[in-house]
Amino acid sequence: MAANDLARAVRAQLGLGRVLPLGGPADGAWISERAARTALLCSPGTPPYIRLSALRLTLDAPDDAPAPTVPPPPSALPPGPLRLTADVTAPPDRPLPPLAARLRTALLTAAEHDLGLRLTAVDLRITDLLDEPAADAPRDEASPGAAEAAVPRAGAETGAPDRGTPPGPQAPTDPDDLAARILAVPGVARLAPALAGRSRPVARTDDGTHVLIQLATTAGHRPLDVARAVRRAVTGPPPAPETAAVLITAVRYR
Repeated sequence: MAANDLARAVRAQLGLGRVLPLGGPADGAWISERAARTALLCSPGTPPYIRLSALRLTLDAPDDAPAPTVPPPPSALPPGPLRLTADVTAPPDRPLPPLAARLRTALLTAAEHDLGLRLTAVDLRITDLLDEPAADAPRDEASPGAAEAAVPRAGAETGAPDRGTPPGPQAPTDPDDLAARILAVPGVARLAPALAGRSRPVARTDDGTHVLIQLATTAGHRPLDVARAVRRAVTGPPPAPETAAVLITAVRYR
């Protein structure tokens, strides 16, 4: 039984992918590679007639990455700039250099403005050509099965609700009711634990000074902005935690 539990935990962690930094060293925010990857694959600026696969995100300069100012989630990468690599299947009738340039721009824009990833390099490899010429049909908003982990284009300036959307409920005054405080932040869809061995979505240290939060975000909210707002909502003078780390494990598309 213990062996089966361990195997399930390992499979879950592998599916989650790397724990990637959002923002900079002081932001205390991370996102699962699975959530970030699917969001980038559904980027609205991606040409509709290409296919992306084997998309991976790693630190661009691991030796130069700064340390975070708050305790990170287990196995999290430090908050340094990231490099994206991906394989591309392209149409046979389009010039490849401008197509690659357009795709690279779309991925860089989506990473920063839709998610909050500091992406500084995009390496694309054309691995195959489609059987049919390109059709300029509008790109679907999301591929099948991707809606849970992708985002639409959101404004970079705010993590607040869209115009006309009523604000979230008022945060509770009880500093110990951390889950309620988190769920009251606009842009939080639900608490969503995904780390192997970390089944509690709100895990406070024994001394109460730090908390690790795992959550999913709603459509129209930049994950980095939501993470910042959650950290402000739960930290403060005792008995509230002094520091908080937020891990985004899923990003809703709609």
